[in-house]
Amino acid sequence: MTPLKSIIVGTGVIAPFHVAALRQQAVPIDVVAAVDVDEQRRSSFAAEHGIDRHFGDLEEALAACQPDFVHLCTPPFTHTPHVLASLEAGAWVLCEKPLCGSLADLDAIEAAETAAEGWCVSICQWRFGSAAEHLRALVKQNLLGRLLTGLCHTMFYRDQAYYDVGWRGRWETELGGATTTNGIHAIDLLLSLHSDWQEVSAMTGTLNHAIEVEDVGMGMVRFDSGAIVSLGASTVSPRQETTIRLDYEDATVEVAGLYGYDNDDWKFTPAPDRADRNLWDIPGQDGGTHAAQIAAVLAARAAGRRPEASSADLRPTLELLTAFYKAAATGMPVRRGAIGTDDPFYQGVAEGMRELAARLHP
Repeated sequence: MTPLKSIIVGTGVIAPFHVAALRQQAVPIDVVAAVDVDEQRRSSFAAEHGIDRHFGDLEEALAACQPDFVHLCTPPFTHTPHVLASLEAGAWVLCEKPLCGSLADLDAIEAAETAAEGWCVSICQWRFGSAAEHLRALVKQNLLGRLLTGLCHTMFYRDQAYYDVGWRGRWETELGGATTTNGIHAIDLLLSLHSDWQEVSAMTGTLNHAIEVEDVGMGMVRFDSGAIVSLGASTVSPRQETTIRLDYEDATVEVAGLYGYDNDDWKFTPAPDRADRNLWDIPGQDGGTHAAQIAAVLAARAAGRRPEASSADLRPTLELLTAFYKAAATGMPVRRGAIGTDDPFYQGVAEGMRELAARLHP
């Protein structure tokens, strides 16, 4: 079988996870090139990981390598142009979070997918572990009853040195703070289970870092069913943990981890009157990892179907994040669908906040 070809774009801290995940796949995949604007960094990365070629420019790498897959591990502000160029070149794209910084960019990516041979997949590996997939099946079959309440919290710790990297901590380049950069995985898993959110209220603060973006974000989201779930994200929390707890009519389902999980990190508690219902028999052992998501992408490609976590699947998540920031900026709840193309927040949170500031302080 002729190996598929992948290139890694951006050779920072997340790139090795992509290389390792690719080399765990049953389908043969060659990492044929590394791309980075920093020559020393890309050459060192290529040597360390046994990659034969490296480039300073994505367009050059696309033309020279004609890859099947492009893995975008670059800073968030570069994602949309890199996604569009890669799709136009005929590649499938696996893009680190956040996929993009605005609903306008998301619409552009969806349009590009329509015209392209490949798809753009956002890395949101918490969707893909065996336990998450099992829970999704239980929800789809309504075996747990209605969702009533819960929490979805990502409480991390980052020192100031973390943010002193040039592109971090700024709206224009990181595209968001703790809620987007850190909380997105848990939020996306929640919305992969229950995409029908209705409205969100929020508060944000920059409490312990010299940055533009928030280091604490807290909110409440209401779903069509009436369920109310607490959202939270932080980079000021010394005891680090990602926690999702979902209380259904018939059971509570919980997971606690840090950057991923395995089956043992999940807990299932049936309601007292449903204690005889043993529904938590998880098929498979995959955790929420890059390898699990890449395996799902390869399966979709082999079957000739749209992969999960392509741009359409990410819309509930990115729309919620946009609404979250608008709610925090205005102090008012924001309903789903309220941010149309004429809303400054449609162009991005930074644009929306600038416009709001101009209105308040003309």
